[in-house]
Amino acid sequence: MENGGEPKFPAFPYKPYSIQIDFMNALYHSLDTGGVSMLESPTGTGKTLSIICSALQWVLDQRQKQKSEERVASDEKQENIGQIGSDDEPDWIKNFVVNKDNQMDDKKSKKKKYGFASAKPAKRNNKDSSKDLFSCDPGEACFNKKKECKKTVKKNDADELGGEEFLLEEYESEEEGEVGSSNSKRKASTFSVSSSSDEEGESEEEEEEVKLKVFFCSRTHSQLSQFIKELRKTVFANEMNIVSLGSRKNFCINEEVLRLGNSTRINERCLELQKSKKKEISKIKNLGAEGRIRQTKASSGCPMLRKHKLQRQFRSEISQQGALDIEDLVQLGRNIGTCPYYGSRSMITPADLVVLPYQSLLSKSSCEALGLNLKNNVVIIDEAHNLADSLISMYDAKITLPQLEKVHSHIEKYFGRFHSLLGSGNRRYIQTLLVLTRAFLRVLVDDKDVNCLNTCPDAQTGVGEKHRFDSSMAINDFLFSLNIDNINLMKVLQYIKESNIMHKVSGYGDKMTTLQKGSAVKENGESCDDGSTLSGFRALADMLLSLTNNDGDGRIIISRKRPTCSRQGAYLKYVMLTGEKIFSEIVHEAHAVVLAGGTLQPIEETRERLFPWLPSNQLHFFSCSHIVPPESILPLAVSCGPSGRSFDFSYNLRSSSTMIEELGLLLCNLATVVPEGIVVFLSSFEYEGQVYDAWKTSGILERLMKKKYVFREPRKNTKVEVILKEYKEAIDNPAPRSGAILLAVVGGKISEGINFSDGMGRCIVMVGLPYPSPSDIELLERVKHIEGLGDSSTMKSLKLLSCEEYNGGDIQAAFNILRSCTRRGKEYYENLCMKAVNQSIGRAIRHINDYAAILLVDIRYASDSSKRSFSHPSSKLPQWIKDRLVSATNNYGEVHKLLHHFFKLNKNRGCK
Repeated sequence: MENGGEPKFPAFPYKPYSIQIDFMNALYHSLDTGGVSMLESPTGTGKTLSIICSALQWVLDQRQKQKSEERVASDEKQENIGQIGSDDEPDWIKNFVVNKDNQMDDKKSKKKKYGFASAKPAKRNNKDSSKDLFSCDPGEACFNKKKECKKTVKKNDADELGGEEFLLEEYESEEEGEVGSSNSKRKASTFSVSSSSDEEGESEEEEEEVKLKVFFCSRTHSQLSQFIKELRKTVFANEMNIVSLGSRKNFCINEEVLRLGNSTRINERCLELQKSKKKEISKIKNLGAEGRIRQTKASSGCPMLRKHKLQRQFRSEISQQGALDIEDLVQLGRNIGTCPYYGSRSMITPADLVVLPYQSLLSKSSCEALGLNLKNNVVIIDEAHNLADSLISMYDAKITLPQLEKVHSHIEKYFGRFHSLLGSGNRRYIQTLLVLTRAFLRVLVDDKDVNCLNTCPDAQTGVGEKHRFDSSMAINDFLFSLNIDNINLMKVLQYIKESNIMHKVSGYGDKMTTLQKGSAVKENGESCDDGSTLSGFRALADMLLSLTNNDGDGRIIISRKRPTCSRQGAYLKYVMLTGEKIFSEIVHEAHAVVLAGGTLQPIEETRERLFPWLPSNQLHFFSCSHIVPPESILPLAVSCGPSGRSFDFSYNLRSSSTMIEELGLLLCNLATVVPEGIVVFLSSFEYEGQVYDAWKTSGILERLMKKKYVFREPRKNTKVEVILKEYKEAIDNPAPRSGAILLAVVGGKISEGINFSDGMGRCIVMVGLPYPSPSDIELLERVKHIEGLGDSSTMKSLKLLSCEEYNGGDIQAAFNILRSCTRRGKEYYENLCMKAVNQSIGRAIRHINDYAAILLVDIRYASDSSKRSFSHPSSKLPQWIKDRLVSATNNYGEVHKLLHHFFKLNKNRGCK
């Protein structure tokens, strides 16, 4: 509520610091203004709590303002508040409608469950719900129930394999293009049968939702759980309707499905269970027992969705218990015995605050499948430092050679078995699919067809057998080179979407394969280790959809191995390069879009890549300093080690035994002066393994372990929590040692969302500058694209780069490409590195009384470094670190002395 022109934030649970008040005011005014804003606040400054108290206070104030305006309007016009009824209706009718709506609340929340609802829900006549489109869910095939199909064969035409269940219904292409011919090509992306509801069909028209909502999204589930934890500190946790969304893998409580482990397989199995329920509905429909359809919908293939009563109980518990994170919802689902995934989805409509991962909001297909209505609502995207890359990666598509071979083989077998029983429409489209899969296979296994690939030399230098021959092509060049440019891919996608061919071919192919092998059929329908046919078919559909994008929106990556080598690594991949159109749809729908993070600069790169149409003076940017005093942080550029050797962890030198040994000696010395915990960040898991093994061989590891326990970040994210728990226990109870060392990886889970407050992070050691490998062809395509933004002449010059430079995988050739960039491309490459550095070193200093040392170990961090082809790394450090950076030290002794003094000072300060 505003007082004297400035908003107040009574929900803030503590006395806020001045920078927190500034941040909350900036966010509040951004929401008042609308549009796009970027708010930067260092990690550890209470950013999350400030977002919660400002955004939700704004929502409350807006609702209060709306009520006041409605009261004024009511007094002036003598009309009933609300939009129900017309001006000509008498009061008793309006009152009756209001009472009826109140009685229907529970019913509607039940009915609206997980059905398809786009940002603007279409009004439908549900009297004949069997003719509606099933809801869409990512990865599932959608049926057009407006079309009445007839079987072309009788049961006696089926063979002993039960062939009738795999036979497609007649299909006739709708030339008028009613279905699937939307303006948005992405609308065709949800090739899916509804995973949706086991609920009854809706008996009322759905009205567009007008309740003001806040959608808060972040990158990981752990970050979302942290958000809920902060939310519980405020009164909003119990005063507002809050729901957390997540993936099936994180929510599922069906042990049979969970055992599959892999996210893709869990999704497929879940959707299959929903599909088995719909088959039962279809059977009753065919019997003409329309009155029984509603009764049958109560049953579901998944035992966790069979009882509506339990789902209603789940929703009721959520409303009563307030803010719950994913773990809470899973436990609640287990206690009740009902699905928390669909239970949470059903709470979107009444929610005031929706907490969800990036994918659910930024992927259009996921957003539509969940029924998220962004219209005039608020979208807050946290951890937005890599938003552009995260966004475009959601629209990548990839299909591997084994997947292609499997899908092509199954389509051939299916066509051979049912050819004489299929109608002309099905035959035509299946033959088209065979043409497409054959063309894709040819480009991966044949040396003759793609001109660009012919220029690649047979022998490559500096690579072994693992090397793949990578090349890239524009979409149109790819289609022309394979002679498939005359195929109407939108029609093919429409056919895949409506005909159920994915499930028919996959089911028949997997069953045949299983019988031929003489093995038992797995319940999830899989028969091979390289994934189900269904997942391969979906990968094909995604690739076909990508080929309908504009020619300049992305590139096709062709990755092949030599014919004498294994084919397991070969693949086709579409790499999306521009997120402008995708993000603009979100911005134009929502009232306000807020990008928040600890380090968002340089903001110009984000603006050019996501909203170039927005003038710089219309972008609201706010940045604040850290809350900790200067004496609580000691950033040091460490250019040489205890033996006097210079630290240079550039690509050519980082693997030398002397460099790794000097790093080990540095850690041995740090272990004597740094209390409690030291977190060491290395550039990759491979390099971390190389360093660890070298230390183990040389005896350095043994020396380290005499002083501190040593832990390593696991590759599997599921094991990170266990390691962190052991690391914390070693710090809390260190005897007989003095604490612990954690070897972590830049870009890993630990660097992205784990907080190392107090003793868990007394010293952060950043080893080298973690530039991504420039030989990555996808990275080079992004660099080229960004370099040429708004400059066609630059793009033309970059396109002249020879194919050999790509295909050879030569690191020097890749560096030559980078050096040829003079502006945005080089800046982007540098920013990738420094954003990763800033994310990692920002794990420490989590509150005002915290303190830590930050060591930047590489001569390139030093102010007097002459070895530099890019801009100075320190210029891209956060301002609160840059201001306090000791950028030049003569020797390690000076570093050690500074550290000793720093920790002695802060230990004494903490004892006062």
